[in-house]
Amino acid sequence: MDDQTDLAALLGSRICHDLISPLGAIGNGIELLELSGIDSPELALIREAVADANRRVKLFRLAFGAASEAQMIRPGEIAALLPAPDGPRALRVEWQPEEDLPRPAVKEALLGLMCLESAMPYGGEVLVRRAASGWILAGAAERLKVDAALWKGLTAGAISPLPAPARLHFVLLAATLKARGARARADIGETEIGLTL
Repeated sequence: MDDQTDLAALLGSRICHDLISPLGAIGNGIELLELSGIDSPELALIREAVADANRRVKLFRLAFGAASEAQMIRPGEIAALLPAPDGPRALRVEWQPEEDLPRPAVKEALLGLMCLESAMPYGGEVLVRRAASGWILAGAAERLKVDAALWKGLTAGAISPLPAPARLHFVLLAATLKARGARARADIGETEIGLTL
């Protein structure tokens, strides 16, 4: 990758690393309160929020952080980081690969998953599978909300101007694919969206 992409990945790793410690300390504090007999709906709400924050930071660390081919990620690790399929607007993700995968490959898949999630704000289902040529992500929802310019830029391999921070994963995925000489292909319908990496 180029120096700017590498710098962004290192920055992502650093931020996530620094956030894990205080979240862990909060989680430990909650456990101590529970061991002392304190239990309330408010404490349960805090426990759930901390667990979700931990999950998100670990997911962001894989998706935005530095990635080495030597690092292998187990399917169980990935499953624990995927969004919980709760509520009417939930995104239900089925991760099909059962083998350990190199971290850069997992990074690409997670960035692609974030792109699909952006197009499916009202919930839906996504299937993630690994093929000999790379990743295939297939999403289905009652309604899609597609930013045509971002998807066009992703498949072209460059996005300009830069999007809002909430859509930065499109830029990072395009740069990651470009670094290995690949491009994304998107197939977008009214209720289905496919992404091949």
